[in-house]
Amino acid sequence: MKYSGINHQTDPANLPEYVAFMDTTLRDGEQTQGVSFSAGEKLNIAQALLDSLKVDRIEVASARVSRGEQDAVRSITAWAAEHNLLDRVEVLGFVDGTHSVDWICDAGGRVLNLLTKGSELHCHNQLSKTLEDHAADIRRTVDYAREKGLRLNAYLEDWSNGYRDNPDYVFSLMTLIGDCGIEHFMLPDTLGVMSPAEVYRALADMKSRFPNQLFDFHPHNDYGLATANCMAAVEAGITTLHCTMNCLGERAGNVSLAEIAVVLKDKMGVRTSIDETNLASVSKIVESFSGKRVAANQPILGADVFTQTAGIHADGDVKGGLYETQLSPERFDRKRTYALGKLSGKASVLKNIEELGISLSPENLKKVLLEVVALGDSKETITADDLPFIIADVLESNDYQHISLVDCQISSQFGKPSIVDLTVTINGSEHSASGQGNGGFDAFMVALTKILSGVGFTMPELVDYSVRIPPGGKTAAFTECTITWAGEHRNLRTRGVHANQVYASVLATLKMVNTRLHGMQQ
Repeated sequence: MKYSGINHQTDPANLPEYVAFMDTTLRDGEQTQGVSFSAGEKLNIAQALLDSLKVDRIEVASARVSRGEQDAVRSITAWAAEHNLLDRVEVLGFVDGTHSVDWICDAGGRVLNLLTKGSELHCHNQLSKTLEDHAADIRRTVDYAREKGLRLNAYLEDWSNGYRDNPDYVFSLMTLIGDCGIEHFMLPDTLGVMSPAEVYRALADMKSRFPNQLFDFHPHNDYGLATANCMAAVEAGITTLHCTMNCLGERAGNVSLAEIAVVLKDKMGVRTSIDETNLASVSKIVESFSGKRVAANQPILGADVFTQTAGIHADGDVKGGLYETQLSPERFDRKRTYALGKLSGKASVLKNIEELGISLSPENLKKVLLEVVALGDSKETITADDLPFIIADVLESNDYQHISLVDCQISSQFGKPSIVDLTVTINGSEHSASGQGNGGFDAFMVALTKILSGVGFTMPELVDYSVRIPPGGKTAAFTECTITWAGEHRNLRTRGVHANQVYASVLATLKMVNTRLHGMQQ
């Protein structure tokens, strides 16, 4: 499909062939509320970004924050130097004469990203300086940094508002510092206020006015437009974008590295350095260290984005990949899954059973599907780990139903006996009783024994009782309760499966009663 973007006059052939990424997870991303990486965590994330994801550049810290931050930068630069990656490690510094430069040099850094004022309001109100004074301060800091052997880039802080409010200030600043040795001029939408059309017009204007300068675009996501704004920037001819892993960043965060890498490739035909197969694993590292969880439905990285829930979708995939897209899970070293629950169809169950290596007859498959749907009404999601329990439960079930559960209300209070109000049908006749006991199951057994004594049924001795949940330890997982009952010739073992542990034991007990009642009537 031919690309058509923000500016419909743009010829797709004029788009850049390659776009570089500067990841600022360790600097701008650490401005996320509640996020603070340790030195060891910073090193691990830096290694993952450069070595696993193949990011072009990373920004790892702000100068002069603390001694601990300097130690963290020192460990990253030492590792990067050993692997010939030092020129790809950058540190934010300030227009402060010698201080930031010395801090970065002491930490082993080689690249300074200088924070300058890209809006007149910031320059006048925050610094209380004229444009000319600020430009002179910038040049002094740049001169000292170059004497110390540092390479330099420069942020024009709040450029988006500065360009909107007084573009002549921005143009004059560029004219005053454009020849002092700055390699990249980095244009931030600091407060995430721009639309794609505004991004295109502003960046195209900057490039036309200063054709010999390299511009980066640094978007924020306050309006949810960061990815679209990056597309507009590339369409305007920008060849370096700033991003973070997992959208970390102040307020609504920065643009997602994963999203923009995939969008550029699929929607614009633009090449990047990113190794897509490692996006999920690096995302997990950042998620773990930051304590900020990725939303289950976040594009590319979310836990549920390659999960089909509706049975019709699973059926379509079985019959020819009808619901598959270019965003295949295998592309990102992930797997497509099929959710189990009340919306499941036969195809969803079949897909999960295939993964387990289990073969079921059409009749048993139908029974399993009915059980999955019924259980889904009482539990939002049934996992693949739950399915073996359900299958075993169904295969073990008998067709006869001499006793059926109508209602079972269990009330428990700390320090007091549990109370059960039980109603069952036995051979079509309804019976009710209440019971008290040391816990819900004990109270149920008292009530059930009362009912069964009226039909000549003697409750067998309970020999063994065990419960387990699927691997993974999720508190919402299904519980499998297995009970062994004493018999005259051999013991009987029955199984119950339910999201609630007590009800799993109730179902296992009713299976035993059904089996014994059936034997009594033979």
